[in-house]
Amino acid sequence: MMDFDRLDKLNEECGVFGIFDKNGLDVARLTYYALYALQHRGQESAGIAVNDDGEIAYHKDMGLVPEVFSEKVLNRLKGKAAIGHTRYSTTGASHIENAQPLVVKYKSGKMALAHNGNLVNASQIRDRLEERGAIFQTTIDSEVIANLISRYRGNSNNIEEAIAEMMTKVKGSYALVISTPNKLLGIRDPMGIRPLCVGIIDDSYVLASETCALDAIDAKFIRDVEPGEIVIISEDGLSSIKTNLETDSKLCIFEHIYFARPDSYIDGASVQQSRIEAGKMLARENPVEADLVIGVPDSGLTAALGYSIESGIPYGQGLIKNRYIGRTFIQPDQGQREIGVKIKLNALRNAVEGKRVIMIDDSIVRGTTSKRIVQLLRDAGALEVHLRVSSPPVKFPCYFGIDTPTRKQLPASSHTVEEIRDMIGADSLAYMSVEGIISTPLGSKCGFCTACFDGDYPMEVPDEGDKFSCDGSKS
Repeated sequence: MMDFDRLDKLNEECGVFGIFDKNGLDVARLTYYALYALQHRGQESAGIAVNDDGEIAYHKDMGLVPEVFSEKVLNRLKGKAAIGHTRYSTTGASHIENAQPLVVKYKSGKMALAHNGNLVNASQIRDRLEERGAIFQTTIDSEVIANLISRYRGNSNNIEEAIAEMMTKVKGSYALVISTPNKLLGIRDPMGIRPLCVGIIDDSYVLASETCALDAIDAKFIRDVEPGEIVIISEDGLSSIKTNLETDSKLCIFEHIYFARPDSYIDGASVQQSRIEAGKMLARENPVEADLVIGVPDSGLTAALGYSIESGIPYGQGLIKNRYIGRTFIQPDQGQREIGVKIKLNALRNAVEGKRVIMIDDSIVRGTTSKRIVQLLRDAGALEVHLRVSSPPVKFPCYFGIDTPTRKQLPASSHTVEEIRDMIGADSLAYMSVEGIISTPLGSKCGFCTACFDGDYPMEVPDEGDKFSCDGSKS
């Protein structure tokens, strides 16, 4: 059962990983460790597919990585290459048949595919394919990608041509790892909305959503996959194809705000440093007199440190998170909601009592959790609670792989900051500006998508009523 306040935060869809062995490595076990490092990107299902000279063995199930895989399972997954996936899905799509990697058999052989992202035109493509006799086994848009590749492969000299043709048809975000009988491929959409990078262990190349997965297996980072690029890994080494698609780098800014692990680097920028800079910028844009700066665990802690550094107000620990609540936490009913909050999070009375507190959080979606945390601090004796948010107000839904509510469920789309402050019960409330947040990933080599803040989508998106039915699910 999902965490009771999960819907009050934005949620990433999944993490992907791939490895092509040239050194006698245990590819399944390395993929397992890498998925463990990417667990934060999806906690509902996990899977590994191993390719042994064209024969693909796989295992996937619902649950966290250590729940899905055992020594016995890993020991039977032997082969030359492997891909892995850890997934978060939207409501109604959490089923074993939608777990990845997808393993498909078609005219040219077998293929395993793992996808992070979301297609905005998947339902239209799916309808056309079904009218031509295609049969789908899942409700995820990733199967649309696999179906197109298999169809175009029949008219192409190689898999790369089929993938390039698929990329001209699909619209949306995708970071893909694909295993074929003799190749491992990494593909990033023309906007580069979802991250993907390349690393190496000795002579064996790997692909991963984040560099933290490379660190977990002692792989050396080489570079990020560029928007619209197809990376090919084989016995011949590493090569790439730049497609003819128009590219316009638009990495999701929430990778730096919230999704990615702090120890990752994405498109040239340190996630940890980005969050410190966000806290500093927040202090410059929205100062307030107070005695203590605290962060909401875990995502608000780094920005709180930055706010403290810039403002000179002492940084402290004012909230304690219970790290032993898992997915099976029994959700309290409405009457017991406050008990549920205190089980997960509690205030340190000796730290906040009698003090004016600045509470830093990375975002406010619905605001219900913020309201409860503010009350926790007041109950612990805080004289004032000033909420500062290290991102702009979330006003628009995302269509590119993040689970956001519709506009009518987003308070910032219809309420003023003062009205939201009153709803939350804070003494003051202030957000980061859009201009401020895009300046915080220092050294970044990419542009950013900020559509959830300003509605400036990098491509045409469906009507809002179709947000959760683009393909019946999310990848």
